[in-house]
Amino acid sequence: MEQMFAFSAYLRKTLNDRSGKLTRRLLCSLLDHDAVLKHKKPKRASLQVSRTSKKERSSCQLILDHFDHQYHKELGELWTSVRSVLLDPSSWQYGVLLNRFTVVTDVKRVLLSKGFSTLLPQKEALTPSGALRAVFGAECQTSKGSPSENSHLDNSSPAAIQRPQWDGALGPPSSWLQCYLHPRPLRFPSQAHRPGQLKQYYLLNAASVLPVLALQVRDGEKVLDLCAAPGGKAFAIMQCATPAFLCCNEPDGHRRDRLMKTLESFLPRSLSGRVVVSDRDGRSFGQSEAGTYDKVLVDAPCSNDRSWLFSSAGQQVEQRLKERGRLPRLQLQLLRSALSAVRPGGTVVYSTCTLSSAENFAVVEAVLKDCPEAQPEDLWEEIALPLSNYFTFSSAGRGPGPNTQSAQPRCSSLSSYDRKLGILVVPQPCKTWGPMFLARLRKRK
Repeated sequence: MEQMFAFSAYLRKTLNDRSGKLTRRLLCSLLDHDAVLKHKKPKRASLQVSRTSKKERSSCQLILDHFDHQYHKELGELWTSVRSVLLDPSSWQYGVLLNRFTVVTDVKRVLLSKGFSTLLPQKEALTPSGALRAVFGAECQTSKGSPSENSHLDNSSPAAIQRPQWDGALGPPSSWLQCYLHPRPLRFPSQAHRPGQLKQYYLLNAASVLPVLALQVRDGEKVLDLCAAPGGKAFAIMQCATPAFLCCNEPDGHRRDRLMKTLESFLPRSLSGRVVVSDRDGRSFGQSEAGTYDKVLVDAPCSNDRSWLFSSAGQQVEQRLKERGRLPRLQLQLLRSALSAVRPGGTVVYSTCTLSSAENFAVVEAVLKDCPEAQPEDLWEEIALPLSNYFTFSSAGRGPGPNTQSAQPRCSSLSSYDRKLGILVVPQPCKTWGPMFLARLRKRK
């Protein structure tokens, strides 16, 4: 009997310390996602509570009225279905982006068992665990989160994970980037940040990986993420390739803290020599580092439609609407700076998470008029057509016209010029990804 009481006390102690809580939660999530939803604790509130709270959130009527006025003009009849998705957070889908710097075999198995599928075909010439441990040494973690021993990455030598290069004309690449999608709004449980241990996956709006795919980062390149917080796209860049140098820039202190926490949670410490965080005004890079980078991502500050619709209240609404009118000027300045910072022949990808034409197509059009060295590139056949089974792309965004009701990428209905101004992912029922706009510009040699 004494042994039974002693064992019971040991179990209570183990399950009540921090490690025990996280271990129990992770095991539940891996063995049965439904068990996590049913598992309630007083302080952690469970995923079921967070999903319910999203259903109960009320939208801001003034912001919605503003959207109705603007987007009915820009999207035509397509706005009706987009509007219904934006107003129903319970319908929103979530992608799971796996981390190649740690073992994810158990997570993959659970994802597949729950009906998730990969966005892109995967290369299998090298297994991520073996290849990465050979390259990144001690920081390539095991499935238990503990680093392997007695190995070290020399930051001065290039990390040579061999992958076939991507021919953009052939559509999205087979890649180490492993993003899993589910046809229903099933949210995988999140993992808590633990100093010194790498997370196995990142939860995101899957449309967020499209600008990274358009960037076409290759091993050994110098890359600038000009507006990097909270860090999801920087993490995705490191899943696609091993750049010689990645500068993650974020001038806002609070957002920069989130960025650094993301990088710490997902990237091994041995990459600290090639992944750095900068706190500069993004508009200054064009002067101080002209022609320095091979690739630049400008995921610009924007009027994020999803968050604005639910987070604005009182006087904040008027302030945000005024801010929305000022954003295109800032976005244009950032895009000009990026074009100056990239080398001749290099590429810049511009992206936002808003449907607003003034912040999307109009910004690209303005920079093309101001910067004759910028050459727009067509992303419709490269990204929109191959991925149209997963995302809904619209040719709308330049005001009312013959294309404003197109919900699928019909290239024949677009002029060559319109196609090069960018592509817009619009949320639709059962394809609730987006909003996400992306355009790619190449700097002439």
